[in-house]
Amino acid sequence: QVQLVESGGGLVQPGGSLWLSCAASGSIFSINAMGWYRQAPGKERELVATITSGGITNYADSVKDRFSIFRDNAKITVYLRMNSLKPEDTAVYFCNADWLVTTDYISLYDFWGQGTQVTVSS
Repeated sequence: QVQLVESGGGLVQPGGSLWLSCAASGSIFSINAMGWYRQAPGKERELVATITSGGITNYADSVKDRFSIFRDNAKITVYLRMNSLKPEDTAVYFCNADWLVTTDYISLYDFWGQGTQVTVSS
């Protein structure tokens, strides 16, 4: 069974930092782009950052210069380093794989993790 498992969320004060991790597990042959999205209460899910298998990154304007996305292809893990956190960063953060291929060569599109809560509050 293929899974994306997020970890690293929690409560942090404004101006603080957090690391999020998303590890892919199961019979995975390859993943194209991986990324982080977030959903705040009462709002739609939005892009935070993505990274391709070749390391090309893309960030939402709201997090540029504060967040960094990294990827370890050998471990099939993507990380999000969040600095200078603001209360408006409070949300459930979801890991995403846009195109995942299993070892049985089955393609899974728009594959999601369960999410991890990030709360920025004093």
